Amino acid sequence: MSEGGRDPGRLRVTSSRTVYENHWMRVREDETLLPDGRPGLYAVIEKPPGAAIVPIDGDHVWMVQQWRHTVERRFWEIPQGAWHDGQDATPEDVARGELAEETGLRAGSMERIAELYFAYGMSNQPCTVWVASDFTQGEQALEETEQGLIVGRQLIGSLRAMIASGEIADSTTVAALGLARLL
Repeated sequence: MSEGGRDPGRLRVTSSRTVYENHWMRVREDETLLPDGRPGLYAVIEKPPGAAIVPIDGDHVWMVQQWRHTVERRFWEIPQGAWHDGQDATPEDVARGELAEETGLRAGSMERIAELYFAYGMSNQPCTVWVASDFTQGEQALEETEQGLIVGRQLIGSLRAMIASGEIADSTTVAALGLARLL
């Protein structure tokens, strides 16, 4: 930090405008001044807080596999997501809701282990990471965009190999599994 507590790498925003908005996100374009005074431009994706859940069941982890349109492939990942309807919910509510929605599982125990950002180089969306256990099976409540989602239990001992083979490639999943000390 420099004198006065101002970060020497901080950009100064001179103007901001919304360039795109839909139900799930808002994309903002900020005109900035770089620390050396030159003009700059920064795009920011604004999204509501999310949750990522590591559902541990003995020597297995419950995961979901779904098609990811942006990279045109299917991957295994932990249940995760955000609520976009402006609901007044705690981070634990979001985590429990996403777990139930995607897997049908209701967790008897939820432990908050970290708060990360999904991709802070382009988005302001925080993600609270949870470890869940002690499950009761219920019904899934998939969103229409989650059609074709598959739920499965993966052996904890196979997770490293799944990452190495590319079956798991989601950075949030890899970080959460590491934080849960499963890798």
